[in-house]
Amino acid sequence: LPVKKKPRTFYSAEQLGKLEKMFHEDHYPDSEKRREIAAVVGVTPQRILVWFQNRRAKWRKLQKLSIKGNRKYPASSA
Repeated sequence: LPVKKKPRTFYSAEQLGKLEKMFHEDHYPDSEKRREIAAVVGVTPQRILVWFQNRRAKWRKLQKLSIKGNRKYPASSA
């Protein structure tokens, strides 16, 4: 039997703003904090869990790219 995927959750600009603000405060919210965020944003705590997982992956990728970029063009010592 095929596994039914959850329909994609689309977030409004206001919801994304709140989520980004929470992400800057804490990259790893605990279950209680996720429930609070879910109540504020208006989605389930499971959706908040997935959003934070994806956001951390994006953050790590950006960190890696920024480090690579700095190595590619090192400041001259002259």
